[in-house]
Amino acid sequence: MLTALAAVVGTGVAFASRPGQVAAIDGHPVTRDELLFHLHRLAPTVQNELRNRYHLQGTIDWSAKAGDRTAFQRLTQRALDEIRRDKATLLLAQDKGLIDSPDHSDFLADLDAENARRAGAIARGEVVYGLAEFSPEEYYSHRLTELTTALKQRLEPELGVTDAEVRQAFDADREAWSANATTYTYTKLVVPVPDGAPAAYAENLRRRVAEADGLAEVAKREPGATLTTATYQGGGPAAHDRDLTAVLGGLGQGQISAPVPGTGQITYYELDGKTVDERAAFAGYERRIRQSLIEEKFTQFLQRRVDSSHMEVDAAAVDAINAEDARL
Repeated sequence: MLTALAAVVGTGVAFASRPGQVAAIDGHPVTRDELLFHLHRLAPTVQNELRNRYHLQGTIDWSAKAGDRTAFQRLTQRALDEIRRDKATLLLAQDKGLIDSPDHSDFLADLDAENARRAGAIARGEVVYGLAEFSPEEYYSHRLTELTTALKQRLEPELGVTDAEVRQAFDADREAWSANATTYTYTKLVVPVPDGAPAAYAENLRRRVAEADGLAEVAKREPGATLTTATYQGGGPAAHDRDLTAVLGGLGQGQISAPVPGTGQITYYELDGKTVDERAAFAGYERRIRQSLIEEKFTQFLQRRVDSSHMEVDAAAVDAINAEDARL
């Protein structure tokens, strides 16, 4: 384990831990119970990764080698990495007044309090949203997600996303942001497939469409064909809207789409023209772009805190933990 932990410890500096402590992050203790909690929580994820990477079958033998380390050593490394990352979020939440303490014991106390609150509300006949009772793993994910969301809101002025950055992001991906503000005018040709049509019917129709001067000319020659024109505002939520946007969005003016097969019929689209209301697009997506940039800057901000944190590990205390201790 000493070699495996070197990446986390950095210089491998030893420290005098308190009873039940296995590590410290910037002076904040990481307890044995905390590490056991993360070992148990992360075991299914690491199991799947090991199965995929090393083609393992059946139940994982945590004491067996997976590459240059045992499976349990890999799980322990992952748990320590996760604790270091999550502790950065918790310490930041404490700095911003969102929680009183980043310690695992206080997390468990919060869990008990939340479950008691929910049980009391249910007993009084009140509506409780979400789970009636959280498991420790469920509450950990729930709490971390809520804190991350609150931190992004609290840090938004500090992260400093400018109007110029928002506009630059919009201009860099204009087509994606403009989807809902694009109006298409198009011609649609629906050709029924005759009963008993030969296997080559669709290919022969495709060839005739390619050789014709537009869908209007094809419609005159194909028995039962229906030709219509329409205007469509792109970006609708329905599956048909998404499909139509995908077809029309890939066409230049005057181009005809590939055939779209349907039940007993084949459809072609011809783009007659399109216009983009750029001002409406920017107004509609400005907040979403800004939020995306906030997410990106927050991730970078948090990663800098993780990178600058100092973690010391009591290798002997960690090495004394086994898979049975973690209920694996």
